[in-house]
Amino acid sequence: MDRDRYPLLSQLPTPDHLRKLPESELPAVADELRAYLIETVSQVGGHFGAGLGVVELTVALHYLYETPNDKLVWDVGHQCYPHKILTGRAETIHTVKKKDGVAPFPRREESPYDTFGVGHSSTSISAALGMAVAAQRSGDSRRFVAVIGDGAMTAGIAFEALNHAGGMNPEPDVLVILNDNQMSISENVGGMTKMLGKMMASQTLNAVRESGKKILGDKNKPAAKFVRRWEEHWKGMFVPSTLFEEMGFHYNGPIDGHDLPTLLSALKTCKQLKGPQLLHVLTTKGKGYNPAEGDQIEYHAVSPFDPNIGVQKKAPAKPTYTSVFGDWLCNMAAANPKLMGITPAMREGSGLVRFSQEFPLRYFDTAIAEQHAVTFAAGLACEGAKPVVAIYSSFLQRAYDQLIHDVALQNLDVLFAIDRAGLVGPDGATHSGSFDLSFLRCIPNMVIMAPSDERECRMMLSTGFHYPGPAAVRYPRGSGTGIAAGNDLETLPLGKARVMRRGNTLVLLAFGSVLPAAAEIAEILNATLVDMRFVKPLDEGLLRELAGSHARFVTIEDNAVMGGAGSAVSEFFRHEAIAVDLLQLGLPDRYQEHASREELLAEAGIDSNAIQAAIAARWA
Repeated sequence: MDRDRYPLLSQLPTPDHLRKLPESELPAVADELRAYLIETVSQVGGHFGAGLGVVELTVALHYLYETPNDKLVWDVGHQCYPHKILTGRAETIHTVKKKDGVAPFPRREESPYDTFGVGHSSTSISAALGMAVAAQRSGDSRRFVAVIGDGAMTAGIAFEALNHAGGMNPEPDVLVILNDNQMSISENVGGMTKMLGKMMASQTLNAVRESGKKILGDKNKPAAKFVRRWEEHWKGMFVPSTLFEEMGFHYNGPIDGHDLPTLLSALKTCKQLKGPQLLHVLTTKGKGYNPAEGDQIEYHAVSPFDPNIGVQKKAPAKPTYTSVFGDWLCNMAAANPKLMGITPAMREGSGLVRFSQEFPLRYFDTAIAEQHAVTFAAGLACEGAKPVVAIYSSFLQRAYDQLIHDVALQNLDVLFAIDRAGLVGPDGATHSGSFDLSFLRCIPNMVIMAPSDERECRMMLSTGFHYPGPAAVRYPRGSGTGIAAGNDLETLPLGKARVMRRGNTLVLLAFGSVLPAAAEIAEILNATLVDMRFVKPLDEGLLRELAGSHARFVTIEDNAVMGGAGSAVSEFFRHEAIAVDLLQLGLPDRYQEHASREELLAEAGIDSNAIQAAIAARWA
């Protein structure tokens, strides 16, 4: 770090050094931190807008709280880069998302300041509450702070935690900071967004309240209960506090999250109070960098760019699977008025922008509420609609109960378009869709498909749409193979694989995006190659046929090898008492951390070189 350009920040290797500064220098620290964040992320890429929006908040929290002894729990973690810079990782932040570099989200193994590992949303209140209660029960007076965005506050788990915390006795000393910037990845939706609107400072009311508590004594006495209810209703006329107050939290704010003196004052007040506290902070995503403030969606996460020019959009060389889905969705919606498109707050990421514009009455953003999204789809299906749930693989994990009980158990007609399946690369283990084939194929009534190219993806989506029951198409992040997807709505025969080449006694059974790597090896080894297409139902007839003329089988999948597609093949052969020599290749039984997708495939042993080596080792 250049000491001439960052005279204060360069002298702050840890928050302990920050806390030695006078408060008057903190705005300058925030300015340097924001400038360094812009400089660094523009060079290497990464999450951008959210971090710019919490610079002042990050500085204030590390200044007033004795971190890491006091615990800061960041929700989601998109906003954690300023936190990482202030906690000993300023010189390595340029390695973010790279193999063996700084993680893009808080990670407990990386630093004692990263108190809870995250990547998905809405866990911070639950985690901070658990920490606070554990400390309280052991007589520990440390402080615990959860920082959660208004987008993350739409998830049910956040309200479950609020409800629990506010009803506990003794009251836990936990502070929830609601970072309200009106955004998640795209614009926030729903009733919560509408509620979080009015502004009022409440320091005087806090003082009155705390004085009243001392006079009235036991909060369970009738007089104390009356005064508390009077306060809640009086305050609710002016601020969006009633919901939080009714849940048992003392509401403070909203305040300007970029005004450091005001922020410090409010946090000092909260720090002095006992029991569950909620501080409502208003921030701007992308604060301090005009292009990011003006286009908060585009600057949520960025590739390297020139900060003097801003992000320059580049069309991908090949269509992405996400764009193939988005085009298919619009085409099918035009052909079938029963289609309804659903996303849990991932319109851009899941390819629903065009659909939301062309079919606004058939487009539903449920906010960050995967459980509700799936059961909502089930309700639509009950009344004759055909819902398509566009969801990331790792996010579908959060709605597993609803997938089983509300959709599959009732055999309802719902299509799941599962994006980011398999390894996703730089975002790391929290975002990898490593388990969907394993957790889906054990569910009765499910049809599960894995496309090997863009054309196959489109046809599988049409197949799943017309299938009268729950169906899933799982496809990877990023560009496809370059094969034209087409514009038709053609379907595939259910449960039928395709033989790509005939060879010797070795069979390669490829599931999904691993087909190109498998094809390379099939040519080298003169092996029979099959694009399996369907994980459930398997093409059992083809497997029987191939077993009659081939002795060795290799299954290859971009999914956990335990319980995945290869396991389905193994189970079939065992059930049929068919003796074959079977090698199962897939993702290992461990979490793979952030690196490029290519590096992770090699590490997992399912790129072309590793596949060939595994075959050679097995049948040397």
